[in-house]
Amino acid sequence: MRKLISTFALVLLTAGTWAQQALFDVNNLTSPEVNADGTVTFRLHAPKAVTVSVVGDFGSIDMKEGKGGIWTCTTPSLEPEMYSYHFRVDGSDLLDPSNVYRCRDIASFANIFIVTKTEGDKGWLYGVNKVPHGNVSKVWYPSPTLKTTRRMTVYTPAGYDEGGRYPVLYLLHGAGGDEEAWVTLGRAAQILDNLIAQGKAKPMIVVMPNGNANSDAAPGEWDKGMYKPSFRGHAESKPVATTEEAFKDIVSYVDKHYRTLASKKQRAVCGLSMGGGHSFAVSSLYPDWFNYVGLFSAYVHLDVKDRAELQAKGCCFTPESERMLQTQFQKKPALYWIAIGKDDFLYDNNKMYREYLDRKGYPYEYVETDGGHIWRNWRIYLTQFSQRLFK
Repeated sequence: MRKLISTFALVLLTAGTWAQQALFDVNNLTSPEVNADGTVTFRLHAPKAVTVSVVGDFGSIDMKEGKGGIWTCTTPSLEPEMYSYHFRVDGSDLLDPSNVYRCRDIASFANIFIVTKTEGDKGWLYGVNKVPHGNVSKVWYPSPTLKTTRRMTVYTPAGYDEGGRYPVLYLLHGAGGDEEAWVTLGRAAQILDNLIAQGKAKPMIVVMPNGNANSDAAPGEWDKGMYKPSFRGHAESKPVATTEEAFKDIVSYVDKHYRTLASKKQRAVCGLSMGGGHSFAVSSLYPDWFNYVGLFSAYVHLDVKDRAELQAKGCCFTPESERMLQTQFQKKPALYWIAIGKDDFLYDNNKMYREYLDRKGYPYEYVETDGGHIWRNWRIYLTQFSQRLFK
């Protein structure tokens, strides 16, 4: 019996030692290394590889093998920004084992790093600095419209716990995203912390709901288990109402459980891609709720597919949509803000919508940037839009 106990103890000790060794057996390569001049050096130990490159939103760069099978390369000087990347080894994609910082975008992961050169540049805005920090919470709330309980992410600014009431920005993600997208890929908390600390944005509550009516929460965070994320949320689930119809449940919960300034003048809604479409639809469905509307690379729900159909129909909206938009603009929102990249695949969709607004004489502001349907643009749009709110 004593021998059996001793053997069992040895097994436990061995397992414990292995676990501890796993904790301390850390890759000692530094990758990526952000250099003082804005260049970035990548390193990967791959002694059996034939070809290795680093692929990111800064381009693709071939790496060279050196001593001990360490592959390296250095980028040209990069502009201040948050960048994503992965390695490509003999045709297969691989995350950087030396970099623990990574983000999920739908069903794929990428490593990230930040380049910053001066205080206030984009890299600085997306980083964590020595400023007062707000809190980020994952909050479950009842949705009577969808007949379920759902999760959203809520940012409360530094000083919120000391009292007072705050305006609210509803910040919506795109297709394939969820309530985690804006705090990970979008750096929303860091952007708001830094802008508020600089006095460039008003302290505000930011509500980031899950815009998929067929998903209660992010993949793996609700009762459907660890399914593979998709562009359509949990495709097998069929919602009983739309995201727009259920938006009243979110606003109601936030006004009841947070110290909000519950009026149109103190509410804003904005979103990217699908979330921009939701912002367009929600703001017209509830014209007395939002004084500020932001459409970031938005998929606007037009009643035509292209210019040929537009010319044939003479209008890009149904009569009901036209009536709702007319009511919304008669109520004079303080800011109706549209932004999109020159190379965005939704550029024509947005152009047709802007032409419609111009014909109707509905006022809006328009921002056009380089690039396409990418997070680099959407972080810029949030930075610019948030500084215009509640003033």
